[in-house]
Amino acid sequence: MPPERRGSDYSTNARSVYWLCAQASPAHGVELLKGELVCLLGPNGAGKSTLMRTLAGLQKPLTGDVLLEGRDLHGLTESERARLLGLVLTERVDVGNLSAYALVALGRYPYTGWDGRLSSEDEEVVRWAIDAVGARDLAARSVGELSDGERQKVMIARALAQEPAVLLLDEPTAFLDLPRRVEIVQLLRRLAGDRDRAVLLSTHDLDLALRCADRLWLLPLDGPLQTGAPEDLVLSGAFQRTFADVEFDPAIGSFHLAQEPEGAVGLVGEGLHALWTARALERAGFRVAEDAPTCVEIFHDNDDTVWRLHTAADQRVCATLYEVVKCLKLDAID
Repeated sequence: MPPERRGSDYSTNARSVYWLCAQASPAHGVELLKGELVCLLGPNGAGKSTLMRTLAGLQKPLTGDVLLEGRDLHGLTESERARLLGLVLTERVDVGNLSAYALVALGRYPYTGWDGRLSSEDEEVVRWAIDAVGARDLAARSVGELSDGERQKVMIARALAQEPAVLLLDEPTAFLDLPRRVEIVQLLRRLAGDRDRAVLLSTHDLDLALRCADRLWLLPLDGPLQTGAPEDLVLSGAFQRTFADVEFDPAIGSFHLAQEPEGAVGLVGEGLHALWTARALERAGFRVAEDAPTCVEIFHDNDDTVWRLHTAADQRVCATLYEVVKCLKLDAID
């Protein structure tokens, strides 16, 4: 656990953190609650980064106010804001030859004196922040030597060292591979729930947001911000309307590209192989239907699996799903 926060300027009695904007704004009356991971989603050009910068106090709202624990964000001093709000941006910051530990320690600047000297309590918070993101083995390394995923962990630790009530992250997984994206989002979910912090991240990873977020903020191109649990927004149709350029299947909670159907194919089989066979057929543009004249049948022989393709003209045995799809496409052309 992190050390006790020092000073009386933390509004720790507040159960909620509120972001409020004028009624004319597309983000009127929304709130960000402690203990929740919220994902901000929307198509390019909708204004996600602008909204994040406004909530972080980097730019003023055109109208209305942004309230942080009941106080006007722009009425706070820089030090007060830094103690309440942590920010992680997408842009890479040149930190020279700083070690990861030294970079995280910079997060203590709201608490240190003019000379920037860390107290024993500050050092304890820095160590906690590094441990919280699982970066203890990175502490002594130069930031310039770190991978993108490792560097992002360190940047999150630096923000945590501020001991903020709110953590804002603008596309923190943009340049990471899939395992690192999952790792970072799981980390943020844990930090929100276990540490009673409000965490908001903007992301283009729609599937991951649907699986991990407590709530979503949906920002469409031509409408107001909509908020709710991922499942509520799917059931209401808000998710489909926000991303109208791709097809969303609410039955499985997944996206697929719109394409002309190649035809219907029957499927006989069960278990994991049947599930992935259906996905392969749908990816190739075929609709799975019981009464289709063409059928794919799955056979298991010990550790081997084959697919028998029944058509009106003949039968073929395929060793892989790649072969199945290729044969079906050739038949469709013929």
